Amino acid sequence: MKNITPHNFYIDKEERNKQNGHNSLVVWFTGLSGSGKSTLANQVEKKLFEKGIKTFSLDGDNIRSGLNRDLGFSPEEREENLRRIAEVAKLFIKAGTVVIASFISPLKKDRDRLKEIVGVENFVEVFVNTSLEECERRDVKGLYKKARSGEIKNFTGIDAPYENPIDPELKINTEEENLEDAIKRIVLHLQDKLKISVQ
Repeated sequence: MKNITPHNFYIDKEERNKQNGHNSLVVWFTGLSGSGKSTLANQVEKKLFEKGIKTFSLDGDNIRSGLNRDLGFSPEEREENLRRIAEVAKLFIKAGTVVIASFISPLKKDRDRLKEIVGVENFVEVFVNTSLEECERRDVKGLYKKARSGEIKNFTGIDAPYENPIDPELKINTEEENLEDAIKRIVLHLQDKLKISVQ
């Protein structure tokens, strides 16, 4: 950008990772509202944290209540919401932190952009593949009911699309796999990525 000169910092990501004893990356949970993304993300972070991994969670609550509180839910604003989140995640990765991100992120083009911003090598995509019928049955926040009645517009899965990831690193079907098994599978997958043992 014009009039911006990058500053060369003395400490880089590799040195921070070496000091922390593990690689830094983003674990991105995507899926419909009510699919179980946040539950899985929180439990995975807990397991990693207990093993001494430097972690931080990003989700709609801590992003939209602060950094992105100026954004609504139009397609353009949702795209900008995710772009900003990716830039924040990129900074955390440079700081040597494992970012646990839980966002619906329904469109392939937006998820591709996320990977481009943080770097494909730093991006672990976890698709929480729960059917719309099951998500509506759970409807823990009452959002699907409001969307069906027209109180909420552009709601993913009802009147806005969700494009299933074609080739995610991990796919979790919460209707077939119990929570503990899913958490264990995710953590084991991260073991090689983090370059440490987290069993």
